[in-house]
Amino acid sequence: MSLSKFLQYLEFEKNYSLHTIKSYEKDLTDFVNYYFQETESEEIEKADKAHIRGFLIFLSKSSLSERTINRKLSSLRAYYKFLLKIGEIKTSPLAGIKSLKHYKEVQLPLSEEETKILFESKNIFKYDFLGFRDKLMLDLLYQTGMRRAELISLKVEDVDFSQKSLKVLGKRNKERIIPLSDKLLSEIQSYMDSREREYNAQTDVLFLTAKGKAFSDKLVYNLVNSYLSLVSTKHKKSPHILRHSFATHMLNRGADLNTVKELLGHSSLASTQVYTHGSIDELKKVFNQAHPREQKQKNYDNQSSDS
Repeated sequence: MSLSKFLQYLEFEKNYSLHTIKSYEKDLTDFVNYYFQETESEEIEKADKAHIRGFLIFLSKSSLSERTINRKLSSLRAYYKFLLKIGEIKTSPLAGIKSLKHYKEVQLPLSEEETKILFESKNIFKYDFLGFRDKLMLDLLYQTGMRRAELISLKVEDVDFSQKSLKVLGKRNKERIIPLSDKLLSEIQSYMDSREREYNAQTDVLFLTAKGKAFSDKLVYNLVNSYLSLVSTKHKKSPHILRHSFATHMLNRGADLNTVKELLGHSSLASTQVYTHGSIDELKKVFNQAHPREQKQKNYDNQSSDS
């Protein structure tokens, strides 16, 4: 089936991560199921624009967000582009089909005060192995800016204590090296020691569940959401918010945009620039407080009010 060929193409030619490939497979399987209901056939290679439009209507009625629907459309576009490439079809049913208008929701990072409360309060994390594990997990997400999938795939051997760094496997299996502080390295070592005592772990995966298994996407999301709910009232409290906070706080404190780009594992500056809104606000505040022209205007306003 062409679908399996496409997934192999993503893995071996595009070098996509397993997480990304599963997302494509899920999106395309959703369309296969819809197409079967309509035609009693799973040969989506024969689908036309009417089927794509019907699928769009079906998704819209399922109360999915515009962003999710557009992602599924993107997966379908990639699939039919592949079929064109290998000569299985002559025209794509996605030709002329536009993505839904999507007004991106502004995601606010945690404030530095909120992160301080999260990591320094004595009543946030339990004083046991799981509490220690959870604190390290959140600290790693915040201090490195890594993605949720990257954290889940971390292995014990990825921590280099001599070089004080962490090897992270990012999107499209692209590796990057992230420096670690002495304090964070000490916490990782303590966690590893406790992990060995707790489970005598046979797996090399760094973070383990209470049953000694590797983390799942859902577990990481639920844990992060639960802990962030204790310190923040912001609407979004996902693992990505810690990544967002890492980038924003780095930029606020004067980090170079290119440096943050490399740490985040972005392929282009455009991806990193979405995090600059917070630093721009910070720059405005600094400007208003420090620029001589601004100070002169404030002094003039004060004298005018006194008179």
